[in-house]
Amino acid sequence: MKINHSEIKWHVLFIILVLLLIYPILFSLSTSFKTMSEAFSSPSLIPSAPTLDAYERVFTTIHFAQILSNTFIIATVVTLFKLITGLFAAYAFVFFRFKGKTILYFLLISTIFIPFTVTMIPNYITLSKIGLVDSIFGVALPQLADATGIFLLRQYMKGIPLSLMEVAALEKTSHLTRLRSIVVPLIRPAILSIGIIFFINSWNEYVWPAIIIKSEVNYTLSLALQMFVSSEGGTDVPVTMAVATLTMLLPLGLYSICQKFIIGTFAQSGIKG
Repeated sequence: MKINHSEIKWHVLFIILVLLLIYPILFSLSTSFKTMSEAFSSPSLIPSAPTLDAYERVFTTIHFAQILSNTFIIATVVTLFKLITGLFAAYAFVFFRFKGKTILYFLLISTIFIPFTVTMIPNYITLSKIGLVDSIFGVALPQLADATGIFLLRQYMKGIPLSLMEVAALEKTSHLTRLRSIVVPLIRPAILSIGIIFFINSWNEYVWPAIIIKSEVNYTLSLALQMFVSSEGGTDVPVTMAVATLTMLLPLGLYSICQKFIIGTFAQSGIKG
């Protein structure tokens, strides 16, 4: 059997990259089971005396159930509205004919490249005027539509045979019925994968919640993590890693289950014109 040395080199490189990527996850998990002294003194990924003290302190120090609920509500609301607005907008760009459609579409897509810092202050001022500062709905409101989702859903919808839509038009079915009965079932894998991406991004978001949320009762998990980090030293490392571990469990689980849909969505979005 002939050994391909070139392939071996690429496999070794790939393994090294994978280890570099998963090391922070393993470090977080390992440190969450260590004592404070061991967390600072031992670089080993295997705790010498595993303990659940850090997790006990998480549940006794902060309102973890409330914070988890806040994060889940925000991520769910943002995901659902992004998908709904994305479906309607993508459907219109694919199946409607109106003047200036192409220009409007490219203007919409161009918003992807606008930095968050440009919209941050106007959004904050608007939310303060309507009384949604320090509210989980204030975190969600500016994120209820997403140009990236519209782009991906449009790419998938363009692969639907026009004959199906023409038959539906001959039967005088409404656009809402066509969207619900024809389009959504055909692009369900894309909807699922894009929804998971939206959910994970919202779940992990830190900057915007940090600007809007003031009281601990409205904190998200990313803000709760910051509670145990001190810029002047004294960081409770095991508890911080315990919060980090709990924070990443759901996103990792969702991605591991649905990774083939996510990868397929981005692969096919680049193929279809």
